Amino acid sequence: MAPIAHAEDGGGSIRIPASCNGLVGLKPTRGLVTNAVVEVEGLGTGGVLTRSVADTAVALDVLARHDPGAWWSPPTPRTSFAAAMKTDVPTGLRIGVLTDSPIDGIRVHPACVAAVDVALRMLESAGQHIVDTPLPLPPTDELVTAFTTLWNVGGAGIALAEPDRVEPHNRALREAARAIDSWTYAEGVRKTQQLSRRIVEGFLAGFDLLVTPTMACLPPLVGAWRTGTEDAPLRALLNSYPMGVFTSVFNVTGQPAISLPVHHDEATGLPVGIQIVAAPWREDLLLQVSRTLELALPWAGRRPTVS
Repeated sequence: MAPIAHAEDGGGSIRIPASCNGLVGLKPTRGLVTNAVVEVEGLGTGGVLTRSVADTAVALDVLARHDPGAWWSPPTPRTSFAAAMKTDVPTGLRIGVLTDSPIDGIRVHPACVAAVDVALRMLESAGQHIVDTPLPLPPTDELVTAFTTLWNVGGAGIALAEPDRVEPHNRALREAARAIDSWTYAEGVRKTQQLSRRIVEGFLAGFDLLVTPTMACLPPLVGAWRTGTEDAPLRALLNSYPMGVFTSVFNVTGQPAISLPVHHDEATGLPVGIQIVAAPWREDLLLQVSRTLELALPWAGRRPTVS
């Protein structure tokens, strides 16, 4: 409906719709694109949805400008992302792989794993090295508790003039936030930063890029997240875990991550995205590699079959 669309990502809300709709969705490094305020203690950042890597690079050139009024904002990049995207991709990159869910108990759909395999074969044929170094992820309970503490309170910061008129899920989030005392919230902020440092240090030591499925599931039916929310409104978040289980980790770390629509499910024709994650501030490398995959596995003209 539009050549480019604005989006924001606090747990995957750029990359998840990109995967569901066969689009490109880049979540930039924390702080590269600023907002009026720091969203959800730095978990959230702005970006765009596009059909091509080139469009994403051009948009990032506009968005990634030094903001003197922001709490933190890097200098404007010296080289444009559009120009960097066109340079040759270095070979011999260490490509890590994560296809098991970072949260215990969530099954990853075979088509999502197949999408990663498609991308890895292409990257390996281009001279990159696939490594089996594991990403040092914390235990599920640590990661989920820290993330949801910040997420719940962040959502409660939205002023609701008429709270009784919003969806039950949003009211329930507001009440959950009110139940979190300041000590617990401060500990959640501290724990999130500690987990982020641990993961990023392991990432830098192990590989240059990490490839994962964008989602653990195929695009769900409209409204599927509502299942069971009539009696338990907060179940909406649990229902969404298969969509955000791979993306939300990198909101915690603040690393740049992009969803690319390299695959589709043979049975349904639905698009299936992969996520590529880079070291902080390496959007240039992320866009270079993404462009390589786009040329090898073109997607811009792909449309679902209408039955």
